[in-house]
Amino acid sequence: ESVYREAGLRTGLFTSPHLVSFRERMQVNRELIPEATVARLTARLREWMATFPEGQTPTFFEMVVVMALCHFAEQECDIVLWETGMGGRLDATNIVTPLASVITNVGLDHTRWLGESHAAIAREKSGIIKPGTPAFTATDHPDALAAIRAAAKTHGAELTALGQAEEATDLPLLGKHQQTNARLARAVVDRLQPQLPVSREQVAAGLAKVHWPGRLQTVEVGEQVFLLDGAHNAEGAAILRRALADHFSTRHPAFILGMVDEKDGSGFCRELAPLAKRLVLAPVRSGRSADPAAFVPVCHEANPEAATVVAASLGQALERCTDEPFVVVTGSFYLVGEAMERLGVSPTPTESERLLNDWGAPGTLGQGG
Repeated sequence: ESVYREAGLRTGLFTSPHLVSFRERMQVNRELIPEATVARLTARLREWMATFPEGQTPTFFEMVVVMALCHFAEQECDIVLWETGMGGRLDATNIVTPLASVITNVGLDHTRWLGESHAAIAREKSGIIKPGTPAFTATDHPDALAAIRAAAKTHGAELTALGQAEEATDLPLLGKHQQTNARLARAVVDRLQPQLPVSREQVAAGLAKVHWPGRLQTVEVGEQVFLLDGAHNAEGAAILRRALADHFSTRHPAFILGMVDEKDGSGFCRELAPLAKRLVLAPVRSGRSADPAAFVPVCHEANPEAATVVAASLGQALERCTDEPFVVVTGSFYLVGEAMERLGVSPTPTESERLLNDWGAPGTLGQGG
């Protein structure tokens, strides 16, 4: 998105879940959809929903996708980048006809709905591959890659499989996985040059300016440094662990962990607990929050030396870490979003927006968590 915006194109961006504001989910040139537009399109959606039989109305996520389609059309975007909510084959975003289909990686997430193996999840994600449309992936898991190759062959789609990046790109994002994502972005831009020409200078400038909140984001508050990361499964925890080793090897972090209940919290804690000097387990601001006390045994087992406590809220967790110079907040985008509000690094929503923000948070499928 940053590359195409640097090239002067009018870009649409659809992501989920939101961190602080519901309006983050649909942006044009990185400007959030205005509140007035949300209100107007919501009124249209209410009229549309009234035409469905009782019990057969669209889901929240489906309605948000329709709202985004309307907004991007009204804004006359040159290109729109869609992030799937969950999987791909049955995801509401899969109604679009893409210029390219991109599967960044394949992890064991949403296993209750997508399957319990890398191959099964890759088959679901491969549902976004369309006949004759170029496809791209950076997964290096052999079973996942085999499933993606099979789907591309079935649809007659040209597949570019990049694997993990080794060369360095001038990128303001932390983590080797972001280097891989940058390499993937360059490959997509190169392939789409006939339709969307971009110069090498614009590619480099766009990558150098990319901003992705809540993903290995550092925040300084007084004498403290916070690292906010939305990792929410064991593989995400492994990526976070590698990033801590690469970028913060001299730091001894305290962790504030909170997760939604369908995630592999035990696997997540086993990955990160050994690094911690202190572990504060907190609930997530969502109806789907896991019980933080459930993770105490696995944290003790993984790191018996760390002080492990349960907090009643994120606010209480932050209070317990006031004497910690380096604090990692992770486990859920909902937790990271609340931390951004409390730390003052994202505008706190106005009261008029609070209900809208909470609309998408609890009990919703198609969210990353």
